[in-house]
Amino acid sequence: MRTGYPALAALLIVLAVSAGLLMRRASAPAEKAEGGLRVVTTLFPLYDMASAIGGGRAEVSMLLPPGMEPHSFEPRPGDMARLERADIFVYTGSSMEPWAGDLVRASANRELLAVDAGRDIVRAAGPSGGAPDPHIWLDFDNAKVMARTIADAFQTKDPENAEAYRRAAAQYVEKLSALDLSYRNGLARCRTRNIVYGGHYAFAYMARRYGLEYSSAQGISPDSEPTARDLAALVEQIRREKIKSVFYEELASPKIAETVARETGAGMLMLNAAHNVSRDQLRDGVTFFDILGSDLAALREGLECR
Repeated sequence: MRTGYPALAALLIVLAVSAGLLMRRASAPAEKAEGGLRVVTTLFPLYDMASAIGGGRAEVSMLLPPGMEPHSFEPRPGDMARLERADIFVYTGSSMEPWAGDLVRASANRELLAVDAGRDIVRAAGPSGGAPDPHIWLDFDNAKVMARTIADAFQTKDPENAEAYRRAAAQYVEKLSALDLSYRNGLARCRTRNIVYGGHYAFAYMARRYGLEYSSAQGISPDSEPTARDLAALVEQIRREKIKSVFYEELASPKIAETVARETGAGMLMLNAAHNVSRDQLRDGVTFFDILGSDLAALREGLECR
């Protein structure tokens, strides 16, 4: 995973802020959306939570452009301008968005409430005990914590509507509980419990929660390249365990999964970590629950569940 965005981008942001090009005066509060809060989120799960909790009382946008793989995202000066107009900025922590803290520190918006939605969540170790796995929302108990943290921020900035935000968060948490039950029931009886993933390391939380084994071709970052030995081990595992399907990830090239599938004759199924959505999906109102419901169907097929 990247450790920050390039020095040039950081310099442009700082210079723009210093020159007053991206802001009104430092003492000026952020402009509110008509009749509600302006909320900027980094990733799609946060966007979905904030949209559901804010309802018609919040204008929610996402920094990550639709269709972009989030691990390769680097903020642009225009993203800082969006923070200057925002009431709330929501991110998941330095392990997924190492640049988020830099944006907050560079912002001249003294009214901005920066919310680390993952601050109360213990991170699971990455592959081979390496860097922490940042895909915290794929454990639905973690997602509940994130939703409540976002609701708390909304109540802080808009106390007049606090009860409405509490109710909306409670409804979101109930839907997460129902989704969790669907996963527990749907994955209870499967021929194999091994997820072979031809993408980056993203599903450790989900595998741990539902008693599954998980092998990925890459590390935490999609930029990491598997070695020939890594690929050979996955091919051998698929053959040895007679695994029928290899999973590939959204928004990234499926070439690794294709290679493994070609070598073994396994089928291919998409498993979406819900980092982001396509432009069409965003336009059509696809939700976090839609994505994770499709994932459950793919897992049941790939793991041959009854």
